[in-house]
Amino acid sequence: MTSEQAEPVTIDEEVMETLDEDNILNRDFVARVLEAVQDGDTDEVKRLVEPLHEADIADLLEQTSSERRGPLAVAMGDLMSAEVLAEINDWVRDDIIDALPAAQVADLAGQLDTDDAVAIIEDMEEEDQQAVLAELDPEDRAVIEAALSYPDESAGRIMQRELVAVPEHMTVGQLIDYLRDHQDLTTEFWEVFVVDPQHKPVGTCKLSWIMRSQRKVPVSAIMAHEQTLIPVDMDQEEVALRFQKYALISAAVVDQSGRLVGVITADDIVHIIQEEADEDFLQLSGAGEGDINEPIADSYKARVRWLIANLGTAMVASFIIAQFGAAIETMVALAILMPIVASIGGNAGTQTLAVTVRALATNQLTQSNTMRSIWREIRVALLIGATIAIIAGIGAGLIFGNWLLAGVIAAAILCNISLAGLSGVAIPVILDRLDQDPAVSSSIFVTMITDSMGFLIFLGLAVFSGLAG
Repeated sequence: MTSEQAEPVTIDEEVMETLDEDNILNRDFVARVLEAVQDGDTDEVKRLVEPLHEADIADLLEQTSSERRGPLAVAMGDLMSAEVLAEINDWVRDDIIDALPAAQVADLAGQLDTDDAVAIIEDMEEEDQQAVLAELDPEDRAVIEAALSYPDESAGRIMQRELVAVPEHMTVGQLIDYLRDHQDLTTEFWEVFVVDPQHKPVGTCKLSWIMRSQRKVPVSAIMAHEQTLIPVDMDQEEVALRFQKYALISAAVVDQSGRLVGVITADDIVHIIQEEADEDFLQLSGAGEGDINEPIADSYKARVRWLIANLGTAMVASFIIAQFGAAIETMVALAILMPIVASIGGNAGTQTLAVTVRALATNQLTQSNTMRSIWREIRVALLIGATIAIIAGIGAGLIFGNWLLAGVIAAAILCNISLAGLSGVAIPVILDRLDQDPAVSSSIFVTMITDSMGFLIFLGLAVFSGLAG
């Protein structure tokens, strides 16, 4: 290579310097941007931010403290694009929207697909929502208001209005000409929906089928008549399950009369699956929404009520222990070993609970296989309980030199783990049958049972066997 030749550069070096080895914005870069904002140097802010991808700009805003996000968004000017707004965490987005004028928010929302625009506007305060809607074009406003009229987390909220629908009497050639001539059609789609005169979907045509067919072939001859239709009021979690079950790329959304009103695509479902999985996991732990950007007051209210409930279950366990105070005084080893019984049972119950809640969420556990699933978990619990009981019994016998004590703790662990397996599957199933979310309150009941019954079984066996009186 001669001295005049420059080495090829595939990635902007300055952009590379902003990211660490984990592809996360480094602290020094974030500090430089915020310093420029504080100095009022908007040109420097734009110079630093411009090379970043929209997702990295969203990360930048998320890594900034709440009171500094608004000024940063304002300083970025046009770089605060619709794509960035769609990428931002919900709590962070609220700070950004509060700082931007309603006209700019409306302009950004108008550039997005319907589902993304609705996701932004639906979380706003009523006053701010109306201000943004007033700034939208009449057509965009009507579409978004129609979407907002559907239930929260329903297919109507997440569907896109941008789709391609054609009558079944078209030929392939007419369809191709139609797609080329109408520049106002959406530019991102995987299949064309075929509708009857009442605008009810009768089939779908993949783009590959259209491109590989002769122009004179009728669309009705190449379309797939079998299709999965999504009712507009279906819960988004059920929509995601249908996409997963039938391996869908997109699906038509129909209203109560069966007319085509929108489309849901696989990229929307990816976000929903992640949201629902995170929601179930966090509800199972009682951590609320579990977002580090969530206001402190909201986090406090979401978490404290579950800890108060846990305090109540702990008091029940303490009451049981108090009834065996005399037995514990005669044998200190009981006080040393009884937390093991409760802890092992609690962990076993949590394992079964997690499996059951997931099975319910994914429709793997249904009314037709409930008893089989319960019996399966009981057998798993018996095997695990026997294994842990033998290990704990041998350990207690060697440490304390009392094999009667070893037998008592082994029996208590076996019973408590078996009970944990039963309650871990039965409680969420019962709550689900009562139309209650099993992810929300199952853990409270399972913890109460494994703790209280663990102490009762262990101390009760100790007294009954004559080990302590």
